[in-house]
Amino acid sequence: MMQITDMQKEQQIQPLFRLGFRPFFLFGALFSVLSVIIWVLIYRGVTSFTPFAGGYWWHIHEMVFGFAGAIIAGFLLTAVQNWTGIRGVQGKLLTGLFSLWVAGRLVLLFPDVLGYTLSAIIDLSFLPAVAIVLARPILAIKQYRNLFFVPLLVVLTLVNLEMYLATVYPQTFLINYTGYTAVLLVTLLMSVMAGRVTPMFTANGTGTKKADPLPWLERACTASLAIATLSLLLQPLLGFSPVFFGSVLIFSGVFQGIRWLRWRPWITLAVPLLWSLHAALKFIWFGLILLGVSYIIAEVPSNHVWHLLTIGGMGGLILAMISRVSLGHTGRPLMPPKLLSYGFALISISSLLRVFGPWGAPAYTLYFIELSAVCWFIAYGAFIFKYGPMLTAPRADGRPG
Repeated sequence: MMQITDMQKEQQIQPLFRLGFRPFFLFGALFSVLSVIIWVLIYRGVTSFTPFAGGYWWHIHEMVFGFAGAIIAGFLLTAVQNWTGIRGVQGKLLTGLFSLWVAGRLVLLFPDVLGYTLSAIIDLSFLPAVAIVLARPILAIKQYRNLFFVPLLVVLTLVNLEMYLATVYPQTFLINYTGYTAVLLVTLLMSVMAGRVTPMFTANGTGTKKADPLPWLERACTASLAIATLSLLLQPLLGFSPVFFGSVLIFSGVFQGIRWLRWRPWITLAVPLLWSLHAALKFIWFGLILLGVSYIIAEVPSNHVWHLLTIGGMGGLILAMISRVSLGHTGRPLMPPKLLSYGFALISISSLLRVFGPWGAPAYTLYFIELSAVCWFIAYGAFIFKYGPMLTAPRADGRPG
């Protein structure tokens, strides 16, 4: 229990900055909605607005490093308190980290204000800053198991740097490869976290026995994704083999699928916070397999299939996790507002529309992209509408956080 003096200190801090998940979940979700709207307007040619490095680069970069980066930061800065028992970052330091993230989004939207170099430096500074804050309590109690996430943030920063280098040296660093590397790295992070929490969440939420992990399967899931990610990351040095890359993705998807089936997703259908999590994980293993096929069979359009991972996997898993974490850490029962159940379903629909619509009917690609964007807008808009008041108010149970 927190001491009275701690509670007095807590009450001097704005609720939004009392723990990492609050500002990053809320404004990460809001930024994703704004980003999707801006991208559709650019894609349609409705606006001549030009963000950093053009609309295509900006869309890829900001949905990974802007949106997903914020959620990853909020999740890790909150989870480290549970891991270590040391009070999580709050107050002025949290406000500073959040301000750095906001600054990165603004300078990439309006690159002419500060220029290329300074804008890039501001954006590149965010993840290392999070890594430093994250590492301090972990190292303080020598909890090296969770130190894994610190080098992962460093590697993600290197990939971010590659994306900037792609705008300067396009013959060496290709935008697609660097952007896809970032997506796979986030997928790797999601896979590791899913392996840690999904069996426990499923067992607790359904009152059933927890599925015991198979160490070889966990290693296979992680190693195969890591190999695929490294093959893209090192592409400027080693070149790129579509057949090798596609084969590794297929193996990775099969491993992920076996693990998913062991978690018995069919028993979660009555629990929205669980079936939404399992639905997102299905998009990951199915997306990896189909994506692998697309790099071996040219007729399968990989540029569309990637959205199984980004929308259905990343977008779906993020929405499911931030809905759950926000309830637990604001002192509320793990029962999301009914509106969020529709949001969970709409993310899946958004992914399917974005992938299979343009693939099956290329002439209507723009319409499918717009429909997909509308689904994302409603899904994340529902989170903002329902969870915004929770994230900006003190905990319902009166405890710190």
